[in-house]
Formats: sequence, C-alpha cells, structure tokens
Amino acid sequence: MTYPNTSTLTVNFTGALDGHDSGGNIYRPFSVFSVLTLTLLAMLVVATFVWNLLVLVTILRVRTFHRVPHNLVASMAISDVMVAALVMPLSLVHELNGRLWKLGRVLCQVWISFDVLCCTASIWNVTAIALDRYWSITRHLEYTLKTRKKISNVMIALTWLLSSIISLSPLFGWGETYSEGMKCQIYKAAKFRIGSRKSNTITPMAEVKEETQQPQMVFTVRHATVTFQTDGDTWREQKEKKAALMVGILIGVFVLCWIPFFITELIVPLCSCDIPPIWKSIFLWLGYSNSFFNPLIYTAFNKNYNNALRNLFSRQR
Repeated sequence: MTYPNTSTLTVNFTGALDGHDSGGNIYRPFSVFSVLTLTLLAMLVVATFVWNLLVLVTILRVRTFHRVPHNLVASMAISDVMVAALVMPLSLVHELNGRLWKLGRVLCQVWISFDVLCCTASIWNVTAIALDRYWSITRHLEYTLKTRKKISNVMIALTWLLSSIISLSPLFGWGETYSEGMKCQIYKAAKFRIGSRKSNTITPMAEVKEETQQPQMVFTVRHATVTFQTDGDTWREQKEKKAALMVGILIGVFVLCWIPFFITELIVPLCSCDIPPIWKSIFLWLGYSNSFFNPLIYTAFNKNYNNALRNLFSRQR
C-alpha cells in the first residue's frame, strides 16, 4: 500500500488557503469578496435576462408596438437576452473556475462564437437605433413611415447577417480559441474582436453630435418663414430634443461600458503587455453590463413602455 507524498499535500493545501494554485492563479473562490462578487454577477445575469425579456413580452402584447422603431428595440432586446442566456452564464462559470476553462474545446468554441454574435449584434442594434432617431429628426419630411420601415428592416437583417458571419469564424479555425492550459479565448483574432465591436463606436457618436446641432438650424429657419406653425414646431422640437437626449445617453453608456475593453484588446497585442486577470474580468463584465442598461435607458424615456409594463403587471394580479 502506497501513501501520498505528505509534503506535496501540504504545499497544495497551503497554496489553496493562500488563494494560489499550481498554475500561479491568484483566485480565491472561497473568500468573502469572491462570494460577494460572484453573487452580484449572478444577479446581473438574471436582471439582464428578465428585464430584456419583459421588453420583448411588452412589444409582443401591445399592437401599437408592432411597427418602427419598436422593431429595432425588439432586435436589440433579443440580442441582449441572448447575451444574458448564452454568454454571461458560461462566463460566470469561467470566473468561478479562476478563469480556467474546464468544459472542453467544443463548448469553448461555441461560447466564443455566441459571445461575438450576441455582443456584435447588440452593438450594431444600438447603432441602428441611433441612425433611425437621427434620420427621423433631421429628415422627418423625407423619412416617412414607409421608408422608415424598409430601412429599419434592412438594418436589422444586415445586423444579424454580418454578426452571424463574423461569429462563425472561430468555429472554422480562424483564431485558436482553446489551449491545453485550459485557456479559452481568441489568440490570433484580437484585432477581429476589436474590429467587430469598436467600428460601431465611431458612427453613433458622430451622429449624436450632429443630432444636437443640425435640428436647431432647421427650426430656426422654419420659425422665421412659417409663423403659424409655432406651437406645432415647439412640440416637435421638444420631442426631438428628448429623443436626442435618449440616444446620447444610450451611446454614452455604451462607450463607458465597452471602451475599457476596447482599449485593452487594442493595446495588449501591440505592446505585448501583461494585464492582470482581475482587470480583464472587470473590463469584460463592464461590457456585458451594457446589455442590462440598454432596456433601462430606452424605457425610461418612453412613457408608452412604462404604461405598458404597468398594465402587464396589473393584469397578472
């Protein structure tokens, strides 16, 4: 009968107590801070899923929401629901295991593909909403309901088509996603992930800037030439300012949530820097939290959604 090496057991047990494993991972799964952090992340996953699902249910139940721009909101809610259901739970398991992937190569590739698909679709849906709002403000005479419906459907189709094409790349071997050291990430495709996400941050910011300036010029000319429409223009101007504010906050929160991740993914491949795993986790989950803020921001500036949600809960009672 053989006995295990007691010195090895002592070293491993001591390392576990200190929060270090044989691979040098400084993760403390049983510390109070880790338990609180994982609990908050789990609550974020549930809240993101439930809130976006409520938005989808509201759009489906209310007939007046079966048109633009609510189809764009529904598309965004679908992508955010998918982030909460398909991406964030596996990412939470990844964090629980000390950022080590113990679920195999196949599930690693599937997780990375869904991550790219859902996050890219969510970002491009935000861009589509910003463009729709911008055109409805600056070109409300040409941007009729029929034209708006066609353009919004095209933007939704392109969003999901391009996101799907990009997300299939890891499944076909473009960018190794899994290593024998239980690491699950895109190695050769760092620029790919940046390109699929960061390229969408430039357009909306420019649109919002023009959105707050160009309508003022249009209204100035209109007030000077058509005096009998003053009341209607004032109402429209207030409505457009509120829409511009909503889009500005939507894009602003998006930038605040994703810009740390973008900068990290851009700098690390260029300078070969070594960023601590804890900061990588913080930046990644900060980006995921954008899927939680999107429905909150949009419904906060829309009284119809607030009333519909209240009616939904009142009927359940």
